[in-house]
Order: sequence, then C-alpha cells, then structure tokens
Amino acid sequence: MVVGGGLAGISAAIALQESGVPVTLVESRPWLGGATHSFVRGELSVDNGQHVFLRCCSAYQGLLRRLRADHLVEVQDRFDVTVLRPGANAARLRRAALPSPLHLLPALARYAPLAPGDRLRAMRTAAGLGRLDPADPVLDTMSAGTWLAERGQRTWARQALWGLFITAALNAEVDDAALGLSAMVCKRALLGRANAADIGVPLVPLEELHGGPALRRIAEMGGTVRLKAKVEAVTTDPKVVVDGVPMAADAVIMAVPHEAAARLLPAQALPDPLRWPELDASPIVNVHVVYDRKVLDAPFAAAVASPVQWVFDRTAVSGLRRGQYLAVSLSAADRWIDMPTAELRARFVPELRRLLPAARGAAVRELFVTR
Repeated sequence: MVVGGGLAGISAAIALQESGVPVTLVESRPWLGGATHSFVRGELSVDNGQHVFLRCCSAYQGLLRRLRADHLVEVQDRFDVTVLRPGANAARLRRAALPSPLHLLPALARYAPLAPGDRLRAMRTAAGLGRLDPADPVLDTMSAGTWLAERGQRTWARQALWGLFITAALNAEVDDAALGLSAMVCKRALLGRANAADIGVPLVPLEELHGGPALRRIAEMGGTVRLKAKVEAVTTDPKVVVDGVPMAADAVIMAVPHEAAARLLPAQALPDPLRWPELDASPIVNVHVVYDRKVLDAPFAAAVASPVQWVFDRTAVSGLRRGQYLAVSLSAADRWIDMPTAELRARFVPELRRLLPAARGAAVRELFVTR
C-alpha cells in the first residue's frame, strides 16, 4: 500500500505495478498529484504553483513517459534565460554551442548584472565547485553562501548569479542552503552535460500532466486508487487504518510530508524519533497577475535586485483569450507566506512595473495568490 498521492506516491505505485506487485494508493485529497494540481477560477485554468524541470531531471521525465504524458511538456533547445533588472536593460544567460564545462563561459563573461571582476571570480569559483564531492558529509556542515563568500563571491554576486539557480532548485536562500545539495545541483545542471540545464515547462495544466494520467495509468495496470480517504494510523502488522477501518498490507510506503509520517507511523518504525520535529519545510508563494495586454515578451524570466524571483507567462496554458496572465513564483517565501493578498499586490504590482516597461501602461484585470 502507498500512502500519499503526490509525485513520490505516484512514482512508487507505478514502479511497483510494473514489477508485478498489486498496489493500493490512498490519498486524502480528491485528486492525485499533491501540490502539483490545478483548479478553475473564472475563465482560467490555474496551477497551484508554477513548476519547471531541467533536462537533467531524468527520473521526472521517466515518470512522464510512464504516464504517457511526456508529449505534454516542452524543453528548450538551448538553456536561455532572460534576467530582468530595474532601471536597466534585461540581461541574458544562454549556453553556447560548446562542450561542457565551456558552454556557459561566454554567457558568464557577458553577464551584465555582475562587474567584470565578479564575473572572473565566478568562473574560478565554478571550477572549485566542480571539484567538490556532493556526497561528502562535511559539506552539509556549511552553507553554500558561506563557501561562496570564502571564495570572493560578494553578497551581490551570490544573489544575482548563484541565487537564481540555487534558490529556485532547493527552495532555500543561498546563505541557508546546504553546500552539499547546492554542489549537487550546480554540478549536475550547470557543470555537467552541456544541455543539462535546458528548462522544461508544462504545455497543459498540471492536473492534465500528473493527476489525471496517473489515475488512468494505475487503473490500466490493475492498481487501486482511493481518493478522499483519510489514513489515521499505520500499525506494525502492518495494517493501515483508513477512515476508521484497518486494511491489511504486505508492506507500506509512506509518501507524505515528514510531520504526517511521524504522526501516523508506530514509534518503533521511526529512526531517531526525537529529531523528526527538527525537520522543517520551506514555503512557496505564487502571485498570479492578469493584465489587459501583453507585458512580457518571453515564456519566462528571472529577476535580480527585486523581490520578484521568476515570472512565467501562463496565458496559453490557462486558456486566457485576452491580455496576458503572469505567475510570479517565490521560493523560500517565509517573508511572504502570511502576508495578506492586498499587501502582496501593493508590493508586486509596482515591482512588475519596474521590471517590465510594458506593464507601466497596462491595467491589472485580476490578481490572486496561491500558497
């Protein structure tokens, strides 16, 4: 039995079915996909949060193939990111047609947000990063920010270059992110294969990409999915208590957040049970803005010197017929998670005007927030 119907639970259920093991997947929500779900708001099909992946995310792309949904995403031909700056022309990070690790050097050499000296230091730092072993446990005792600072990466360089990738990938600020995980991300995506960092985006709402195909595929393979089913406990038999009824299972896979797993599992099944409360979570906030006209001439863009981190054009995917629908994605969003929508509007609408000249004369037709 698999408890939890997010991407981890879906992956586990399908892998077991492919191995000939019959599976029952239990999910408390009325959909599969976990946080990667969609809902309808007026004329819009809205994703709870913007999701992207890199070409090097092989396990995720393998899942899409198993779901027969890999044709519903699009990957860049070449890593190419517009970087917005208040009061300045947009910069660009685009890989060259060179072998790794030379493929990003031309883009870094021309990266306008950094001074020439910072660009040179960043190149040397990237070489040092490539020599780290992400599996070395010592790396988890230091933050990426501390390591970068020790190698001459000033605060601005850490934010305007390294933070673009580390914060989005790990959902943590550079100065808080563990060096081991940061090294893994940078080595695999930026310093690995030349095409590893090419960015992929969904062409359909996330429910059509994950939840719906997963329901169909598990059923086709003979599995069972129970939605809106509350798991109350897991016993050592093992049995899973679902909606008050114990259900026998040969084995149980817990694919739920750590706090839910700690609550549901028997104490003897928890390694270091006193340390589980020390685990934390990092929030993500999305500010959705619908304009009366087109204001962003790119499928997505990053931003520096602004609370805006990444902004995505959601117009086509959402079904919007007039204007443009943008989603501002905010990772490591502790400062924003409890802020009322009115305050987020007062902060981010002016920021988008600073970053996007075309937004200065555009009207905001609608703004809402998902958390």
